Amino acid sequence: MNDRAPAPGGLALLQSLVNTLDIESGADSLDTVEGRAGLGLAEADVEAARELRESLRAVCLAHAGHPAHREVRPLDELLASAPLVVTVSAADGSATLRPADPAVLTSRVAAAVAESLTAGTWLRLKACEAPDCHWAYYDRSPAGRGRWCSMSVCGARAKMRRYRAK
Repeated sequence: MNDRAPAPGGLALLQSLVNTLDIESGADSLDTVEGRAGLGLAEADVEAARELRESLRAVCLAHAGHPAHREVRPLDELLASAPLVVTVSAADGSATLRPADPAVLTSRVAAAVAESLTAGTWLRLKACEAPDCHWAYYDRSPAGRGRWCSMSVCGARAKMRRYRAK
């Protein structure tokens, strides 16, 4: 649905995880081998990934100023157990947080959140306000006030609903 460019850096992982579920059609790519492989997930990790996905979606909705779509476990609780390590570059002394085990999705998500906080991009990952969409997108608008994943789809639908209501 999203016609926007992917989110920068580690936020692309978060965006792709949130967007594994198409709310309008009900299709969940975590149900497929290809969808799980794209995130490096084993079938046994799918339920935990779904819980993480919906907590991320709730945060993305909050970034856009919308209430949570449903009751979810808070993201900070899910990320509290994510093992991260600090790596320091000998060349320039820069430091980053990395997943202790790159195979663990929660650790990769925690590292991506830390990276985006440092970069100042965390609040720009949002979810579409359309209740039948909630697709994650990176808001590149100058004022940071984007509302829809796609102006040509969700934005146009919202504008038509408002027009018809008049």
